[in-house]
Amino acid sequence: MNFQNIPPVVKNLLIINVLFFIAKYILTSINLDFMLGAFYFDSPLFKGWQLLTYMFMHGSFTHILFNMFALYSFGAVIESYLGSKRFINFYLITGLGALVLQWAVQAFEVYQITGAVSIHQHILIDMANNSYQNTLQGLDQAQYLTLQGIYTTPMIGASGAIFGLLIAFGMLFPNAELMIMFIPVPVKAKYIIPVYILIELSLGIAKVSGDSVAHYAHLGGALIGFLLIKLWKNKINYY
Repeated sequence: MNFQNIPPVVKNLLIINVLFFIAKYILTSINLDFMLGAFYFDSPLFKGWQLLTYMFMHGSFTHILFNMFALYSFGAVIESYLGSKRFINFYLITGLGALVLQWAVQAFEVYQITGAVSIHQHILIDMANNSYQNTLQGLDQAQYLTLQGIYTTPMIGASGAIFGLLIAFGMLFPNAELMIMFIPVPVKAKYIIPVYILIELSLGIAKVSGDSVAHYAHLGGALIGFLLIKLWKNKINYY
């Protein structure tokens, strides 16, 4: 499939993501990750537009390369099958679902530490001054760092929506054979994609030190993708 034959929504999503990535490195005076990435809903850094814009920001060349390759590989097939209108709805809804599940996990972590999912916004001032004890008495250093990460680190990337596409592909084309890196033989989608989801779940639960990947966002996109395909099952035909 050459670029001219890529379905319109996938083509425009590829273009928009690349333009955002280029802008990030050209507009060096602006921290676009902080402006357009999605912060925790209780953070004073959260803005409404981040619900959409976070899906178009990426942290590195490898990050955008793998996401755009997956969008091109799976998205083009799914858009041709579902139609452009339903495809863009699917993509955006799974992206939002990814963010919501990530927020839910973060809210649970905040609740475990503070007893509430929302804390006073001026805690960021105390965090910046390393005087968090002034706001929340009794926190240890690990709890402080957890809250600081939740409230001051944005989530970026199209990976949640991409995982939604992976699930959709596995449901719509379960017998399609995929070539996977380091596996010398093709594997059917219905086998490899569930394994990939289980890996993400295990990584999310494990909370490996230094792992900055939002695994629960990936799972959120996959879950919403699964539910949408189930919801639309009477309006689309399965292979």
